[in-house]
Amino acid sequence: MADSRSEDSSNTLRILVATDCHLGYMEKDEIRRHDSFQSFDEICSIAEDRQVDFLLLGGDLFHENKPSRSTLVKAIEILRRHCLNDQPVQFQVVSDQTVNFQNAFGHVNYEDPHFNVGLPVFSIHGNHDDPAGVDNLSAVDILSACNLVNYFGKMVLGGSGVGQITLYPILIRKGSTAVALYGLGNIRDERLNRMFQTPHAVQWMRPEPQEGCEVSDWFNILVLHQNRVKMNAKNAINERFLPRFLDFIVWGHEHECLIDPQEVPGMGFHITQPGSSVATSLIDGESKPKHVLLLEIKGNQYRPNKIPLTSVRPFEYTEVVLKDEPDIDPNDQNSILEHLDKVVSGLIEKSNRKAVNGSEQKLPLVRVKVDYSGFMTINPQRFGQKYVGKVANPQDILIFSKSSKRSQKEAKIDDSERLRPEELNQQNIEALVAENNLKMEILPVNDLDVALHNFVNKDDKMAFYNCLHYNLEETRKKIGKDSDVSKFEEEDLILKVGECLEERVKERSSHPTDTSQFTSSMQSFENIRSKNVTGIGSAASFSDDEDTAQILSSANRGRKGSSSASRSSRDASELGKSSTRGRGRGRGRGSSGLKQTTLDATLGFRRSQRSTSVKVQSIADDEENVDSASSEEHEINEVESNSENENDEITKGRGRKRAAPRGRGRGTTSKRGKKSDNSSVHSGFMNKLDDDDDDDAEEIARRFNKPQPRVTKSYGALRR
Repeated sequence: MADSRSEDSSNTLRILVATDCHLGYMEKDEIRRHDSFQSFDEICSIAEDRQVDFLLLGGDLFHENKPSRSTLVKAIEILRRHCLNDQPVQFQVVSDQTVNFQNAFGHVNYEDPHFNVGLPVFSIHGNHDDPAGVDNLSAVDILSACNLVNYFGKMVLGGSGVGQITLYPILIRKGSTAVALYGLGNIRDERLNRMFQTPHAVQWMRPEPQEGCEVSDWFNILVLHQNRVKMNAKNAINERFLPRFLDFIVWGHEHECLIDPQEVPGMGFHITQPGSSVATSLIDGESKPKHVLLLEIKGNQYRPNKIPLTSVRPFEYTEVVLKDEPDIDPNDQNSILEHLDKVVSGLIEKSNRKAVNGSEQKLPLVRVKVDYSGFMTINPQRFGQKYVGKVANPQDILIFSKSSKRSQKEAKIDDSERLRPEELNQQNIEALVAENNLKMEILPVNDLDVALHNFVNKDDKMAFYNCLHYNLEETRKKIGKDSDVSKFEEEDLILKVGECLEERVKERSSHPTDTSQFTSSMQSFENIRSKNVTGIGSAASFSDDEDTAQILSSANRGRKGSSSASRSSRDASELGKSSTRGRGRGRGRGSSGLKQTTLDATLGFRRSQRSTSVKVQSIADDEENVDSASSEEHEINEVESNSENENDEITKGRGRKRAAPRGRGRGTTSKRGKKSDNSSVHSGFMNKLDDDDDDDAEEIARRFNKPQPRVTKSYGALRR
């Protein structure tokens, strides 16, 4: 009998499954700051006491994309206390570990000779702790580098269009039991949904048949972290997208605990949804008891054992419809308060009766959803003051809602389908644009929505720059394909940009937005910025006007020859200095021209000679107004007194004045009074440049094929 038991244990793989630990949740709350760590410590203790082979986590180990130092230290302490011991590891990984674990070491952590790992932990990332930044790193990578966690399921999105991913299983052998463990870290649901519906976009690698072990002998497990509910078909993953050869699926991200495996009709596999180990959203689905799953696998058979978590803070939830209560007077606020007091007191007593004897009793979480249709509301914060010290959330015990015809129709939807706490009270750009009847003329709405998501949820400071840079490059390429680009006028270019926007929107509708397309230029931008900072030194000024002046000087350099090039570049640099010194004074009329020219240069096209030259002259006027008001008055008086035939002399006079060395002094305050006279200067130059358009047409076309300057520092200034 003893021999048979030992034989069963040597062929049975024991796995403890948990998801959504959300370490660091409410870490600044004095009462609830330790809840997530206590639950995770209990999970690790269960794994150690039950002598499981390894602990399997289904994503969202951390609540924040960039967890605090306190959260990281506590997580490392828990893992080190339970995972590093002398217990032998009784299974082996027989697959290519350099493919399974994409880190600098490329092997499972218990095989490292410098660490004594007794409890291996395997984990994927979720939507809260997903990889981000230039190096595409996650907070789980920190634990992986510490050799405490085996981080797998990190996908490399390749191919074109919607992209392509390949899932390689971790092949685990224990005696006669063979398990193929597939991991799929969180990917944006819209994109993954599209990928599953695109042929060959998601490829599954199967184990090769070996002597004594056929492909059908492997027990196939998939761990993923995606939306499961069906509120929006494009914003969730249908179970029927998954391949039929799978045997068992661990579904993370959904916080409601549905621990008992459920079979999907016609698919042949079972799904377990362990839910979160800490309540992050005070709704009905989170009030159900929390469990973890002990999965025992032998051959092609498995046995689930659910284990309740006792360290979770108790949570009581109920709903009240005031109009259904006969003892409440709609005009008497005191009667409403008395009734709600009875409801809350009853929930507190109910929680106290459930408390486990001998264990430390925690303050319960209490949530009452009140339908106040036809009644007046009360202040939830004032109501909760009397329950300070009795409940863990006195400030938000009550939540008021008003029923509507639409909500009554949707009341048939199960509460589990509403359980997505991280999407509550959020608004996207697409909805805002639709509500205000706006029309986007430069950037697609979907791209801005993705950039906003990365900026807020992933703390990606480069998100909006990458969005803008990507779309400008796309527009530049599309406009550059037009053979008659040198003949574009300003109105034609605006129409062309609008057409490019419509084409990109159509492409986005056929191919969901790829969040990685904006990050492709992030590394190059960082390199450029670092080089600029190193070359310029601490005195560098990252202003929009400097970059604009550099772009304009390069445009003049191609049109006016070597002598004009040196003069324009020198004036551009002086313009950058003057604009930096005079930032607090208002740029006047020239600022709008600067911004538009910066955009035009980035898009990679040239305007007509007339419009470009007028803008250059406008900038020169603005520069001279800042540096020397007395010289400006002399020039303006000269323009007013001379006829159109004397425009050449004015041009020469300005050239001499630019070439003269200047000091660092600032102009006098008389510049504001003379600002409006610049229109006469503009009209004089426009007459002369009309005659030069035809002569320089060929030179513009030749110059257009040259690589265009990339505007990078201007957007860096906006970020800083």
